[in-house]
Amino acid sequence: MVSGIVFLDKPRGWSSRRAVNEVARLFAGGRKPRLKAGHAGTLDPMATGMLPILLGEATRFAELGLNAEKTYAVTLDMSYQTDTLDAEGETTARFTDEPSLAQIEAVLQCFRGSYEQVPPQYSALRVDGRRAHALARRGETFTLAARPVEIGELRLVRYAWPELALEVHCSKGTYVRALARDIGDALGVGGCVVQLRRLSTGGWPSSMMVTPERLAERPEAALVPVSTWLERLPSIHLDQAQSRRFLLGQRLRMEDGLIASGLVAAYGDGILLGTAELRPGEGEHAVLHPGRILPSAQERYLR
Repeated sequence: MVSGIVFLDKPRGWSSRRAVNEVARLFAGGRKPRLKAGHAGTLDPMATGMLPILLGEATRFAELGLNAEKTYAVTLDMSYQTDTLDAEGETTARFTDEPSLAQIEAVLQCFRGSYEQVPPQYSALRVDGRRAHALARRGETFTLAARPVEIGELRLVRYAWPELALEVHCSKGTYVRALARDIGDALGVGGCVVQLRRLSTGGWPSSMMVTPERLAERPEAALVPVSTWLERLPSIHLDQAQSRRFLLGQRLRMEDGLIASGLVAAYGDGILLGTAELRPGEGEHAVLHPGRILPSAQERYLR
């Protein structure tokens, strides 16, 4: 059974759903795929770059990508703005004033750290059960609430009016189109995204990415094991009896002195069993609460 992650270098023009379907089809030999498949963080169709595609059992751990920090290279055009905040939308305003480099540097400093960001109207967020982008296309009026995002790094790469190129390291839930809009607003100019590339998800290097063309040549060679996807989690190793209980969904009281807490990856005989939450128990003991369990491990231990 196919299981693992492909760090796809998504081409411009592909939706994230198309990217998932194309990768799943490759691993199904060109036929309609039956295996589970998903991604770990939407990229707009016009954007390129790292889109982790999860296949088979790996889909159980998509939240590690969805909740991860991300790094982008973005170029915005300050001479105009559109309704979608990117080059694919309808122009809503034009600007001719050229801010100085000093003004830009001062404004960028204001966005480093935490700030309240209003998501774009053209987004996949739901408003009363309906997608915001669908409402926006129908011309309906609605309001999206601001939410806190964290901009860990905001580096000026190049400025030559009307284009400003930046590198952004940000928290989950950050809309780079909205950040570009807000920077433009603060400068009194536009902030239309004309190029956007995701360089990293969760710190995974860009060297992990594979183009659709390379993937088509050797799909299996690009498949990263689920254990690698989880390797940055603290690991806990169980004996055979503990492994069986874990795979039955039973909580485990761990040894004395193990009182740390948090998400961990559980292993038995060197085999990944799944993830779990380690929580403090009574006294000096910790309790392991099974979370996402791998069916393949259950077959191995419980058959």
